[in-house]
Amino acid sequence: PALNAILGRSCGSIGLSAVYTQPDKPRGRGKRIEGNAIKLWARENGVPVFQPYRLDQSVRAEIEALNADTILVMAYGHLLPQALVDTPPLGIWNLHTSILPRYRGASPIQSAIASGDLETGVSFMKVVKEMDAGPVLDVEKVKIESLDTALTLETKLSWACLPLLERCLPLVFSDGAIPNPQDENSVSYVRKLTKADGGIDFRRPAEEVAKRVNALFPWPGARFRYGDSFIKVGLADHDALELEASAGQVISLESEGLAVACGTGTLYLKKLQRPGGKMLDAASFVRGFELPVGTVLESVEMASLVSRQIF
Repeated sequence: PALNAILGRSCGSIGLSAVYTQPDKPRGRGKRIEGNAIKLWARENGVPVFQPYRLDQSVRAEIEALNADTILVMAYGHLLPQALVDTPPLGIWNLHTSILPRYRGASPIQSAIASGDLETGVSFMKVVKEMDAGPVLDVEKVKIESLDTALTLETKLSWACLPLLERCLPLVFSDGAIPNPQDENSVSYVRKLTKADGGIDFRRPAEEVAKRVNALFPWPGARFRYGDSFIKVGLADHDALELEASAGQVISLESEGLAVACGTGTLYLKKLQRPGGKMLDAASFVRGFELPVGTVLESVEMASLVSRQIF
């Protein structure tokens, strides 16, 4: 949605000179080398697309040759060198998917869900040398629903970019953008996620575990070990029902999902996936995969996603 807006469908006469995105990577079960959605969009719309492995001097010279007035960045995954930050006359602006100064860093969407926040947003901020530390021009807020996953929330945030761009781009191009400094006393940082973050600690409160599960879908994906296999969990819910059972013990199959005891409260695993299978609702999953009541699932300590210091 944001790229379509910049292309001119929602933002008047503003033009798009080029798109820079990550290099092609192996994707899917077959690990075929494929371009990402940004590359495909650029090609479909006749926009030049570049995929450098690093922003070295030759790439910076290439960008300078575009004579762009400004550069917009969103989830690019690299810190921009100061020489590049200083290149466009109207500066470089970033669409960051949190309400800054909260959640500077690589996983703001997942961290907002896992932290139990009721809302998040997209911040339109000016890029400076420090990570996500620039002054903020405007924010578009988005409500976080109880069963939002990183996938559903990312979709909401992508659409939230539209009204934000409509408000901010005219200010940038009219030289009327006066962003506000971030409150350094309220800063928090989030880190890059890894597959190791998918472990589930059933000893924690059910509410915390459910939010963590939902935050990690679709990647890296929450999972638990059963025998020699890892079962992925795509959606979870919880309630305050206290059961006389060990943390991690499978209690029953309810309409809400597969009920599992936690440190406090009850966790409901609503969508599960066995190795080589599809993500299924709990009732469909247990029809084809035996997970007996009374089974105690192994707990794995869950590392913190948020810190007051840079990870």
